Amino acid sequence: MTRVFSGIKPTGHLTLGNYLGAMRQWAAVDQHQADALFCIVDLHGMTVDHDPARLRRLTRQAATLLLAAGLDPELCTVFVQSHVDEHTRLSYLMECVATDGEMRRMIQYKEKVASEAVRGRSVRLSLLTYPALMAADILAYGADEVPVGDDQAQHVELTRDLAVRFNQRYGHTFVVPKATVPKVAARVMNLQDPMSKMGKSDDSGPGVVYLLDEPEVIRKKIMRAVTDSGQEVVYDREEQPGVANLLEILAACTGGNPESLATVHDSYGALKRATADAVLDVLGPVQARHKELCVDPGYVEEVLRHGAEKARAIARPIVDTAYRAIGLLPPGAFAEDAVAQPAVNAAR
Repeated sequence: MTRVFSGIKPTGHLTLGNYLGAMRQWAAVDQHQADALFCIVDLHGMTVDHDPARLRRLTRQAATLLLAAGLDPELCTVFVQSHVDEHTRLSYLMECVATDGEMRRMIQYKEKVASEAVRGRSVRLSLLTYPALMAADILAYGADEVPVGDDQAQHVELTRDLAVRFNQRYGHTFVVPKATVPKVAARVMNLQDPMSKMGKSDDSGPGVVYLLDEPEVIRKKIMRAVTDSGQEVVYDREEQPGVANLLEILAACTGGNPESLATVHDSYGALKRATADAVLDVLGPVQARHKELCVDPGYVEEVLRHGAEKARAIARPIVDTAYRAIGLLPPGAFAEDAVAQPAVNAAR
């Protein structure tokens, strides 16, 4: 069976983009068709300035929302990255295989460095090296496929390069994974800035629909979404990015086609109302299930504990093999040699 791995970073409240671009696919398809592991990658949340209490709170919230979105611990493995030591063990090996140039070519790193330079600030070293940790996240589980948004595809390509390089230098150790990107709403855009991704750490609240926003707040945000000059509803990502974003959200929520949906609505107002209704229909069950899970936090903790145990059982043999392949001495090797040596001498 194909093994799938994907993670979500607890750097902000999860958004409609997270749900339509990833979480719904995980619940509806991946956990049923593959040996699927889904991870809250909390270590990645420390690559930027963070508040420890908020990181813990967002990690717990993300886990609860993954379950509310339909992930079933009987069908898949849900766990927290920092609960499985193999991620950090393998990360250093990936740093030893990667090059400085590869790290610095990552688009997200370059964008963050540029934005921080404007403020006269530097970035953390972990931001430069975190693609090596992401590669470890994936390779530790022998994942065949990695469902990602298109903004993360470059990191999966780096993971593939590192896996191939390691296998060539030290012997076949890792499965070489491939990225899979949803065809619709792989990248939901900000409602107030349709040229920018709807990010969970985005400061522009009016342009971001959070999964736990109240229904009236969601409707208001969508009704105030930026559209474009003109009045005709046309699906054109280049010329009408605001309208195209609404059509893609509506299509993702209803299973329709953006081009076809454009012909159904005769005004921007009608399109916004239809999109708001569709989003509320999709998020209603998620919010209701989230409330139920919050009443029983012990259940979520137990899911995460059991998930970490399952994940560890998969990752440890792979990482141990990588340690031996690259030349690291296994624990207890001297003791094993001491026991074996007398037997060898006796045989002589």
